[in-house]
Amino acid sequence: MQQSSSVKLWVNLVIVYVIWGSTFLGVRYAIEVLPPLLTNSIRFLLGGILFFIFTLLRGYSIPTFKQWLSAAWIGMLLSGVGNCAVAYAIGFMPTGLVALLVATLPGWMVGLDYYFFAKQKPSWLTVVGLGIGLVGMYILLNPTQGLAQREIPLLPAFFVFVGSVTWAWGSLQSPYLDMPPQMQTTAIQMLGGGVFSLIMSLFLEPHGFSALKNMTEQTYIAVAYLIVMGSFVGYSAYVWLLHHAPPTLTATYAYVNPVVAMILGWIFVNEKLSTRSLIASGVVLTGVVLITFGRRATVKADKMRQDEPRN
Repeated sequence: MQQSSSVKLWVNLVIVYVIWGSTFLGVRYAIEVLPPLLTNSIRFLLGGILFFIFTLLRGYSIPTFKQWLSAAWIGMLLSGVGNCAVAYAIGFMPTGLVALLVATLPGWMVGLDYYFFAKQKPSWLTVVGLGIGLVGMYILLNPTQGLAQREIPLLPAFFVFVGSVTWAWGSLQSPYLDMPPQMQTTAIQMLGGGVFSLIMSLFLEPHGFSALKNMTEQTYIAVAYLIVMGSFVGYSAYVWLLHHAPPTLTATYAYVNPVVAMILGWIFVNEKLSTRSLIASGVVLTGVVLITFGRRATVKADKMRQDEPRN
Protein backbone atom coordinates (compact mmCIF):
# COMPACT_ATOMS: atom_id res chain seq x y z
CA MET A 1 0.00 0.00 0.00
CA GLN A 2 2.83 2.39 0.87
CA GLN A 3 4.59 1.62 -2.42
CA SER A 4 1.36 2.31 -4.36
CA SER A 5 0.97 5.65 -2.56
CA SER A 6 4.59 6.55 -3.34
CA VAL A 7 4.09 5.73 -7.03
CA LYS A 8 0.95 7.89 -7.14
CA LEU A 9 2.86 10.72 -5.48
CA TRP A 10 5.62 10.69 -8.08
CA VAL A 11 3.20 10.28 -10.99
CA ASN A 12 1.37 13.43 -9.89
CA LEU A 13 4.66 15.26 -9.40
CA VAL A 14 5.86 14.37 -12.92
CA ILE A 15 2.51 15.48 -14.35
CA VAL A 16 2.83 18.87 -12.66
CA TYR A 17 6.50 19.12 -13.65
CA VAL A 18 6.08 18.41 -17.35
CA ILE A 19 2.52 19.35 -18.25
CA TRP A 20 2.50 22.63 -16.37
CA GLY A 21 5.86 23.46 -17.87
CA SER A 22 4.35 22.96 -21.32
CA THR A 23 1.27 25.12 -20.66
CA PHE A 24 3.38 28.29 -20.94
CA LEU A 25 3.89 27.41 -24.62
CA GLY A 26 0.18 26.59 -24.96
CA VAL A 27 -0.73 30.02 -23.65
CA ARG A 28 1.78 31.60 -26.02
CA TYR A 29 0.05 30.00 -29.02
CA ALA A 30 -3.45 30.88 -27.76
CA ILE A 31 -2.77 34.58 -27.11
CA GLU A 32 -1.43 35.07 -30.62
CA VAL A 33 -5.12 35.40 -31.52
CA LEU A 34 -7.07 35.72 -28.27
CA PRO A 35 -6.60 38.31 -25.49
CA PRO A 36 -4.88 36.77 -22.43
CA LEU A 37 -7.70 37.25 -19.89
CA LEU A 38 -10.28 35.87 -22.29
CA THR A 39 -7.99 32.90 -22.98
CA ASN A 40 -7.81 32.21 -19.26
CA SER A 41 -11.58 32.51 -18.82
CA ILE A 42 -12.29 30.09 -21.71
CA ARG A 43 -9.72 27.65 -20.42
CA PHE A 44 -11.06 27.45 -16.87
CA LEU A 45 -14.77 28.09 -17.43
CA LEU A 46 -15.16 25.36 -20.04
CA GLY A 47 -12.83 23.08 -18.13
CA GLY A 48 -14.65 23.66 -14.85
CA ILE A 49 -18.15 23.15 -16.31
CA LEU A 50 -17.21 19.92 -18.10
CA PHE A 51 -15.30 18.58 -15.13
CA PHE A 52 -18.11 19.35 -12.67
CA ILE A 53 -20.65 17.60 -14.92
CA PHE A 54 -18.26 14.65 -15.02
CA THR A 55 -18.22 14.49 -11.20
CA LEU A 56 -22.02 14.42 -11.11
CA LEU A 57 -22.07 11.57 -13.64
CA ARG A 58 -19.63 9.74 -11.38
CA GLY A 59 -22.18 9.93 -8.56
CA TYR A 60 -20.86 12.86 -6.55
CA SER A 61 -23.46 14.92 -4.69
CA ILE A 62 -23.78 18.69 -4.84
CA PRO A 63 -21.32 20.31 -2.39
CA THR A 64 -22.55 22.49 0.42
CA PHE A 65 -22.65 26.27 0.00
CA LYS A 66 -19.67 26.66 2.33
CA GLN A 67 -17.65 24.16 0.28
CA TRP A 68 -18.57 26.01 -2.92
CA LEU A 69 -17.36 29.30 -1.46
CA SER A 70 -14.12 27.80 -0.14
CA ALA A 71 -13.19 26.09 -3.40
CA ALA A 72 -14.22 29.07 -5.54
CA TRP A 73 -12.14 31.43 -3.36
CA ILE A 74 -9.01 29.32 -3.75
CA GLY A 75 -9.73 28.99 -7.47
CA MET A 76 -9.93 32.75 -7.84
CA LEU A 77 -6.52 33.11 -6.19
CA LEU A 78 -4.85 30.30 -8.14
CA SER A 79 -6.34 29.88 -11.61
CA GLY A 80 -7.86 33.37 -11.57
CA VAL A 81 -5.31 35.96 -10.42
CA GLY A 82 -2.29 33.66 -10.77
CA ASN A 83 -2.93 32.42 -14.30
CA CYS A 84 -4.26 35.75 -15.60
CA ALA A 85 -0.97 37.35 -14.57
CA VAL A 86 1.00 34.63 -16.36
CA ALA A 87 -1.10 34.85 -19.54
CA TYR A 88 -0.68 38.64 -19.62
CA ALA A 89 3.10 38.48 -19.08
CA ILE A 90 3.65 35.88 -21.82
CA GLY A 91 2.59 38.54 -24.32
CA PHE A 92 5.65 40.62 -23.36
CA MET A 93 8.50 38.18 -22.69
CA PRO A 94 9.73 34.66 -23.49
CA THR A 95 7.74 31.85 -21.91
CA GLY A 96 10.81 30.50 -20.13
CA LEU A 97 11.41 33.80 -18.34
CA VAL A 98 7.77 34.02 -17.26
CA ALA A 99 8.09 30.51 -15.84
CA LEU A 100 11.27 31.63 -14.09
CA LEU A 101 9.44 34.54 -12.44
CA VAL A 102 6.76 32.08 -11.31
CA ALA A 103 9.58 30.00 -9.81
CA THR A 104 9.83 32.58 -7.02
CA LEU A 105 6.72 30.89 -5.55
CA PRO A 106 8.59 28.93 -2.83
CA GLY A 107 10.05 32.19 -1.53
CA TRP A 108 6.62 33.74 -1.19
CA MET A 109 5.36 30.55 0.46
CA VAL A 110 8.17 30.70 3.04
CA GLY A 111 7.30 34.27 4.02
CA LEU A 112 3.54 33.81 4.11
CA ASP A 113 3.80 30.48 5.92
CA TYR A 114 6.03 32.04 8.58
CA TYR A 115 3.90 35.13 9.21
CA PHE A 116 0.37 33.79 8.77
CA PHE A 117 0.18 29.98 8.88
CA ALA A 118 2.64 27.50 10.42
CA LYS A 119 4.77 30.24 12.06
CA GLN A 120 7.89 28.20 11.27
CA LYS A 121 11.11 30.16 11.48
CA PRO A 122 13.09 29.78 8.22
CA SER A 123 16.29 27.74 8.42
CA TRP A 124 19.64 29.28 7.57
CA LEU A 125 19.57 27.36 4.27
CA THR A 126 16.24 28.94 3.38
CA VAL A 127 17.54 32.40 4.22
CA VAL A 128 20.61 31.84 2.03
CA GLY A 129 18.35 30.61 -0.76
CA LEU A 130 16.17 33.71 -0.48
CA GLY A 131 19.25 35.92 -0.71
CA ILE A 132 20.57 34.10 -3.77
CA GLY A 133 17.15 34.25 -5.39
CA LEU A 134 16.96 38.02 -4.85
CA VAL A 135 20.40 38.44 -6.45
CA GLY A 136 19.23 36.41 -9.44
CA MET A 137 16.09 38.50 -9.79
CA TYR A 138 18.15 41.70 -9.64
CA ILE A 139 20.34 40.41 -12.46
CA LEU A 140 17.29 39.35 -14.47
CA LEU A 141 15.19 42.49 -14.02
CA ASN A 142 18.18 44.82 -14.45
CA PRO A 143 16.38 47.75 -12.75
CA THR A 144 19.26 50.23 -13.00
CA GLN A 145 19.42 50.11 -16.81
CA GLY A 146 17.32 52.02 -19.31
CA LEU A 147 14.17 50.59 -20.83
CA ALA A 148 15.90 49.70 -24.08
CA GLN A 149 18.45 47.52 -22.26
CA ARG A 150 15.92 45.51 -20.26
CA GLU A 151 14.98 42.08 -21.51
CA ILE A 152 12.05 41.93 -19.08
CA PRO A 153 9.51 44.78 -18.80
CA LEU A 154 8.92 45.63 -15.15
CA LEU A 155 5.12 45.98 -15.16
CA PRO A 156 4.35 42.46 -16.51
CA ALA A 157 7.01 41.09 -14.13
CA PHE A 158 5.29 42.87 -11.23
CA PHE A 159 1.95 41.29 -12.19
CA VAL A 160 3.58 37.85 -12.20
CA PHE A 161 4.90 38.48 -8.69
CA VAL A 162 1.40 39.51 -7.56
CA GLY A 163 0.01 36.34 -9.13
CA SER A 164 2.66 34.26 -7.36
CA VAL A 165 1.78 35.82 -4.00
CA THR A 166 -1.92 35.03 -4.45
CA TRP A 167 -1.06 31.51 -5.64
CA ALA A 168 1.14 30.95 -2.57
CA TRP A 169 -1.59 32.26 -0.25
CA GLY A 170 -4.23 30.05 -1.84
CA SER A 171 -1.99 26.98 -1.70
CA LEU A 172 -1.24 27.51 1.98
CA GLN A 173 -4.83 28.34 2.94
CA SER A 174 -6.44 25.47 1.02
CA PRO A 175 -5.81 22.66 3.57
CA TYR A 176 -7.45 24.76 6.31
CA LEU A 177 -10.79 25.20 4.51
CA ASP A 178 -13.83 22.96 4.24
CA MET A 179 -13.53 21.59 0.71
CA PRO A 180 -15.62 19.20 -1.42
CA PRO A 181 -14.12 15.87 -2.57
CA GLN A 182 -10.92 16.32 -4.57
CA MET A 183 -12.42 16.05 -8.08
CA GLN A 184 -15.15 18.55 -7.27
CA THR A 185 -12.64 20.83 -5.59
CA THR A 186 -10.68 20.90 -8.84
CA ALA A 187 -13.80 21.62 -10.90
CA ILE A 188 -15.08 24.41 -8.63
CA GLN A 189 -11.65 26.02 -8.37
CA MET A 190 -11.48 26.12 -12.16
CA LEU A 191 -14.95 27.68 -12.24
CA GLY A 192 -13.92 30.29 -9.66
CA GLY A 193 -10.84 31.20 -11.67
CA GLY A 194 -12.81 31.22 -14.91
CA VAL A 195 -15.52 33.55 -13.58
CA PHE A 196 -12.90 35.94 -12.21
CA SER A 197 -11.03 35.92 -15.53
CA LEU A 198 -14.24 36.54 -17.48
CA ILE A 199 -15.19 39.53 -15.31
CA MET A 200 -11.70 41.00 -15.69
CA SER A 201 -11.77 40.37 -19.43
CA LEU A 202 -15.11 42.17 -19.82
CA PHE A 203 -13.70 45.23 -18.06
CA LEU A 204 -10.16 45.27 -19.46
CA GLU A 205 -10.64 43.66 -22.88
CA PRO A 206 -13.90 45.23 -24.12
CA HIS A 207 -13.38 44.01 -27.69
CA GLY A 208 -11.93 40.66 -26.72
CA PHE A 209 -14.86 38.53 -27.88
CA SER A 210 -14.47 39.83 -31.42
CA ALA A 211 -11.19 37.90 -31.58
CA LEU A 212 -13.06 34.59 -31.36
CA LYS A 213 -13.89 34.74 -35.05
CA ASN A 214 -10.17 34.87 -35.86
CA MET A 215 -9.32 31.60 -34.12
CA THR A 216 -7.19 29.28 -36.24
CA GLU A 217 -6.69 25.53 -36.03
CA GLN A 218 -3.58 26.20 -33.95
CA THR A 219 -5.59 28.36 -31.54
CA TYR A 220 -8.23 25.65 -31.07
CA ILE A 221 -5.55 23.03 -30.43
CA ALA A 222 -3.79 25.30 -27.92
CA VAL A 223 -7.00 26.07 -26.01
CA ALA A 224 -8.01 22.38 -26.03
CA TYR A 225 -4.59 21.43 -24.70
CA LEU A 226 -4.83 24.02 -21.92
CA ILE A 227 -8.29 22.75 -20.93
CA VAL A 228 -7.61 19.00 -21.06
CA MET A 229 -3.95 18.72 -20.09
CA GLY A 230 -3.30 21.98 -18.22
CA SER A 231 -6.59 22.09 -16.31
CA PHE A 232 -8.05 18.57 -16.08
CA VAL A 233 -4.82 16.64 -15.75
CA GLY A 234 -2.29 19.15 -14.42
CA TYR A 235 -4.57 21.06 -12.06
CA SER A 236 -6.07 17.84 -10.68
CA ALA A 237 -2.57 16.55 -9.96
CA TYR A 238 -1.66 19.80 -8.18
CA VAL A 239 -4.80 19.74 -6.01
CA TRP A 240 -4.04 16.12 -5.09
CA LEU A 241 -0.49 17.10 -4.10
CA LEU A 242 -1.77 19.97 -1.95
CA HIS A 243 -3.68 17.48 0.19
CA HIS A 244 -1.38 14.43 0.10
CA ALA A 245 2.20 15.72 -0.16
CA PRO A 246 4.37 18.02 1.96
CA PRO A 247 4.21 21.63 0.69
CA THR A 248 8.00 21.60 0.31
CA LEU A 249 7.82 18.69 -2.12
CA THR A 250 4.87 20.14 -4.03
CA ALA A 251 6.76 23.44 -4.43
CA THR A 252 9.59 21.71 -6.31
CA TYR A 253 7.60 22.07 -9.53
CA ALA A 254 8.57 25.76 -9.43
CA TYR A 255 12.15 25.03 -10.47
CA VAL A 256 11.32 22.28 -12.97
CA ASN A 257 8.66 24.20 -14.92
CA PRO A 258 11.06 26.96 -16.09
CA VAL A 259 13.47 24.40 -17.52
CA VAL A 260 10.66 22.64 -19.40
CA ALA A 261 9.27 25.99 -20.61
CA MET A 262 12.67 27.21 -21.81
CA ILE A 263 13.38 24.00 -23.73
CA LEU A 264 9.96 23.95 -25.40
CA GLY A 265 10.11 27.68 -26.19
CA TRP A 266 13.50 27.21 -27.83
CA ILE A 267 12.35 24.17 -29.86
CA PHE A 268 8.94 25.36 -31.04
CA VAL A 269 9.00 29.17 -31.19
CA ASN A 270 12.75 29.81 -31.38
CA GLU A 271 12.90 31.75 -28.10
CA LYS A 272 16.49 32.59 -27.31
CA LEU A 273 17.72 33.97 -24.02
CA SER A 274 20.55 36.42 -23.55
CA THR A 275 23.65 35.56 -21.54
CA ARG A 276 22.35 37.78 -18.73
CA SER A 277 19.05 35.90 -18.59
CA LEU A 278 20.76 32.49 -18.62
CA ILE A 279 23.05 33.51 -15.76
CA ALA A 280 20.12 34.97 -13.83
CA SER A 281 18.11 31.80 -14.43
CA GLY A 282 20.85 29.66 -12.96
CA VAL A 283 21.17 31.92 -9.92
CA VAL A 284 17.41 32.06 -9.30
CA LEU A 285 16.93 28.31 -9.64
CA THR A 286 19.85 27.70 -7.26
CA GLY A 287 18.13 29.93 -4.72
CA VAL A 288 14.79 28.15 -5.19
CA VAL A 289 16.41 24.75 -4.67
CA LEU A 290 18.04 25.95 -1.43
CA ILE A 291 14.73 27.43 -0.23
CA THR A 292 12.95 24.13 -0.89
CA PHE A 293 15.56 22.00 0.87
CA GLY A 294 15.69 24.51 3.72
CA ARG A 295 11.94 24.26 4.24
CA ARG A 296 12.13 20.48 4.12
CA ALA A 297 14.84 20.50 6.81
CA THR A 298 12.75 22.82 8.99
CA VAL A 299 9.66 20.60 8.72
CA LYS A 300 11.73 17.52 9.53
CA ALA A 301 13.32 19.17 12.58
CA ASP A 302 9.92 20.31 13.89
CA LYS A 303 8.53 16.79 13.48
CA MET A 304 11.47 15.33 15.39
CA ARG A 305 10.89 17.79 18.24
CA GLN A 306 7.21 16.89 18.35
CA ASP A 307 8.05 13.17 18.49
CA GLU A 308 10.45 13.59 21.42
CA PRO A 309 9.17 11.92 24.61
CA ARG A 310 7.84 14.29 27.26
CA ASN A 311 8.95 13.94 30.86
